[in-house]
Parts: sequence; structure tokens; C-alpha cells
Amino acid sequence: MAGAVRFRTAALIYNPLAGRRRDRRLRDLARAVDFLAAHGLTVTLVATSGPGSGAELARRELAAGCDLLIGCGGDGTINEIVNGMVGSQVPLAILPAGTGNVLAKELGLPWNVWRAAEYIPRGVVRRIALGRAASPEWGERHFIAVAGAGADANLIYRLSQKEKLRLGMLSFWLEGFRQLFRYDFREFMVQADGQGLPATLVVVGRTRHYGGPIQITRGASLFGDDFEVALFPRRPRPVYLLYLLAQWVGLLERCRGVRFLRAQRVVARPLAQRVYAQTDGELAGLLPVEFTLVPDALSLLVPFQLVSQGGSD
Repeated sequence: MAGAVRFRTAALIYNPLAGRRRDRRLRDLARAVDFLAAHGLTVTLVATSGPGSGAELARRELAAGCDLLIGCGGDGTINEIVNGMVGSQVPLAILPAGTGNVLAKELGLPWNVWRAAEYIPRGVVRRIALGRAASPEWGERHFIAVAGAGADANLIYRLSQKEKLRLGMLSFWLEGFRQLFRYDFREFMVQADGQGLPATLVVVGRTRHYGGPIQITRGASLFGDDFEVALFPRRPRPVYLLYLLAQWVGLLERCRGVRFLRAQRVVARPLAQRVYAQTDGELAGLLPVEFTLVPDALSLLVPFQLVSQGGSD
């Protein structure tokens, strides 16, 4: 038996609709539960019932007294669970089973449910900050990985959920290509680090990974005390393709007009047109929005290999 037993009871909240190969995932979940049972952890499977249910399920399981919450799904499912855990001392572990799996990439987890579960018995608990997006129009929502406003949120707004379930990550690429020709890349104002700047896209990062193979805020860290903020100016449509190519080869920071800042507070306000915001790849609502950092907000179980990135609690 590897590692000392620290957790006795866990609730594994999973999205039965996340990603593809769902029948296989149920078998993998059962295998993960058996593996954790062999390490002294009794796991209860709890399925989400629809959009927004993850947060309420997390609150319910915390109130029931579990030692550990395990989130299994895509970034949207993990975001919901996180929003039900803000301020709790109970740790959250991650099993990737969605389309983008940004947080799983950041933690270096394999994209296989039962293989990813192997990190849990030896995992290290880290207290981390969360981002918070707040708007007078739609309230507030916390995020763990990345938020933004402008072109990326518009893509999410336009994305067909049926296509997403059928095609996975390919649906984002197809919709992104369509929006390259349909979206007008409207400007809005961003205030960050004491500066007011126009942008057509702002990325507020707590992680290096952004979505798919894309990395934008490569200086961001889950364990840091600020955001890395990337701002993209208004440019002719072909230039946005050049931005994509530049990030693939690690040259985005050298692109003319693209700005990178460090900040703990970012405010995005519309000018004349409607502009959308997103949190962890899920549509949040229309601008205005204020992104702020919430210190000491979540206990995250991370692979022990990451302990060197700032120590453990």
C-alpha cells in the first residue's frame, strides 16, 4: 500500500455528459474507486444533474463531512465544484474527463481517469488563491484557471453544445475559424496595473495553459499571488491567425501591440457594443466585469512532484 492514509471518505462528483467515450469512463471510474479503496479511502460517486448542479453538490457533500472532494469532468464541471468549495479547508482532487482539461494539464495529470487517480494517495495539499469575476448584471463567479473577455467569450457564446459533445476540442477550432470571419473584434476598455488600455481580447490567467495546446499566460502560476494578464489590440483579421501561430512557437510576447501585465485586479468595460466574459471556459455574461484575486481560497490536492513550486501546507 503506497503512502500514508490521510483521507477516509471522499465524494467523487462527476459529469456523466463530459467529453466522449462515456461508457468507458464509467468503467474507469469504477477502477479508480477500487484503487482508492485499496488505499483506505471510501469513495461515493455523485453525478451532476445538469448545468450549475456541481456547486450545490459540493456544498452538500462538504456539509455531510467528507474528507476529500474529487472532481471528475471538464473545466466547466471543475469550475462549478470550485464555486461550491470557496473558503473550505477540505481539499479538491482532479480527475480529467472533459474537452479542454486545462487544470489537469497544469498539474501534469494523465488524461485517463483511473491513471490520474494514482496521484491522490501521495498528493500534497496546497492552499491557493482563486480568481473572482463580478458584475452588477450577473453577480459573481470564481475561477481557478483562466478567465477573459472579448473574442474568446464570444466564441463560447456562439459554440453549439451539441457540436461540442459530438466533436470535443475540434468544435472549438471549427467555431473559432467561423468567428474569425464573422466576429467584428469589437474594442472594450481594460484597466489593469494602473493602466487603461483598449483591447479586443483580454486573458486573465492563473495557469500557463489556456485551452487545447494553446498557452498564452505562460508566466502565470496557480501558486502565485497575482494574475498574468494578456491584452490583444484591434488588428486586421489575418493578424489574429498570426497571434495563434506565434504562441505555438513561443513568440507571442514579441508580437506588436500584445501586452502582458501582472495584476491582482482587472476591470473590463464595454464601449458601445455588447462584449461577453468567460470564466474557466464557461460563459459568464456581458461586460462590465471586475476580475480580482481571492487569496487563501481553496485547498487543492496536487501531485507531490509540484511541491518544489513553493512548498506545501
